[in-house]
Amino acid sequence: MGMTVGVCRITLRLPENASLKGKRRVVKSLTEKLRNKFNVAVAEVDANDRWQIAIIGLTCVSNDARHAREMLDGAVEFVQRTRLDAELLESEIEVSRAF
Repeated sequence: MGMTVGVCRITLRLPENASLKGKRRVVKSLTEKLRNKFNVAVAEVDANDRWQIAIIGLTCVSNDARHAREMLDGAVEFVQRTRLDAELLESEIEVSRAF
């Protein structure tokens, strides 16, 4: 066994959002829920100045590649299922061995 790192990038469209303040509120709520529910590190990683696009990065560490993939798949599914104010445009997941 070894250490496995999983990385995920989620691109969301916020069609009803009209300001950066509104976007920050959505992103903050989402990142807190993902941290608490999935125990992942999460942050807004790109498109910071765009009102209606949010790009969120997540990462996790595990001793099992399948577990890391399941965690990130679950996080993407959670976003898609629970955030009715956000349209999931794209998600990318990469899991790789480290060390």
